[in-house]
Amino acid sequence: MSVQVEKLEKSMAKLTIEVSAEDFNAAMDKAYQKSKGRISLPGFRKGKAPRAMIEKMYGPSIFYEDAANIVIPDAYEAAAEESGLEIVAQPEIDIEQVEKGKTFIFTAVVAVKPEVTLGEYKGIEVEKKSVEVSEEEVSEEIDKAREKNSRMITVDDRAAQDGDTVVIDFDGYVDGEQFEGGKAEDYTLVLGSHTFIDNFEEQLVGKSIGDDVEVHVTFPDQYQAEELQGKPAVFQVKMKEIKVKELPELDDDFAQDVSDCDTLEEYQNETREKLLKMKEDEAKREQEDEIIGKIIENAEMEIPEKMVEAQTRQMTQEFAQRLQAQGLSLEQYMQLTGQTPQKMMEELKPQALQRIQSRLVLEAIAAAENLEASEEEYQKELENMAEMYQMEVDKLKDMIGEGEEKQIHMDLAVQKAVDFVVESASEK
Repeated sequence: MSVQVEKLEKSMAKLTIEVSAEDFNAAMDKAYQKSKGRISLPGFRKGKAPRAMIEKMYGPSIFYEDAANIVIPDAYEAAAEESGLEIVAQPEIDIEQVEKGKTFIFTAVVAVKPEVTLGEYKGIEVEKKSVEVSEEEVSEEIDKAREKNSRMITVDDRAAQDGDTVVIDFDGYVDGEQFEGGKAEDYTLVLGSHTFIDNFEEQLVGKSIGDDVEVHVTFPDQYQAEELQGKPAVFQVKMKEIKVKELPELDDDFAQDVSDCDTLEEYQNETREKLLKMKEDEAKREQEDEIIGKIIENAEMEIPEKMVEAQTRQMTQEFAQRLQAQGLSLEQYMQLTGQTPQKMMEELKPQALQRIQSRLVLEAIAAAENLEASEEEYQKELENMAEMYQMEVDKLKDMIGEGEEKQIHMDLAVQKAVDFVVESASEK
């Protein structure tokens, strides 16, 4: 195998990879062994026809696709390593030459880690942020705790109001036909939560237990299910229950139930201190973001689109994992919100670009300032990770490969770079 590297614009590169005729022929033979059981030839039992006879009957190209799929992964991996490029996204593969008895040639267009030319990154001026907590904010936070400790009470002496929780059966129709996902029984819905399509929940306000309600809505033009986009729909809804929250009394007993405090006053003071710490941390993060944003503006780098796409896909997967932890799939979320995969990807792209740029300039600063993680800092990070995953440090070490160890060291160096630029910044 041989590889030629051609640098392209915007942090892209083209690898031209050649696989010897002998190696490709071996892959052809593997493809034959894999496929021969499905091929019949006159005069031969199924699966017993020689490769040469099959190629004579159908042409050698019958095995080209499978042989290419056998050869390309290992050849690309070896070529990528030999090239010395730091590849940051999946390649675009094109076959240039495939013919029996000849060298197999394919190309891989790849995005590579961009070079960063740093501008000014020391002494960045940022706004000084003052932090305070109002009594109203303390009350709002305590009200949240009351909400969490509330209980649902069924009411049957009035109609549903905005903010009530209702239990309903519903059955949806478009053009007089039921549609998939449009029917449910004993569904719990908070009126005013905008969980459903616009105007659905509003049409249940003022309705009472036992009412049959005909709800008219129109699906958004960008709705996930294409067959429903922009379509008017009718839902037959049965009002089964109306529930309201009953909040606990705001007194010493409540403070003792939700905290380690003995009195309501102590609980209020504790809440104030927690809010102040949260605001201070948020102000610190905002200041860090402002500093890094200015450093990005001062730097020069060309981010390949493929790198942004890869980061966007990763962020989508992270979002899906957070939803799953809440018991909701990404598909369900999109159906409920009218979101589409394409729209979500477009909305995440600016954040993905910002994340890439931030990481690149911080890695460049770490290199420029010789910021590295010590062995003690690395071991401490392993201990923190082991505690997070509830496992022994030695077992975690056994699971970490060379690549993961390098990544952890780089992550620690990047955090040092963050601390460095923040400490060198000046407030105005």
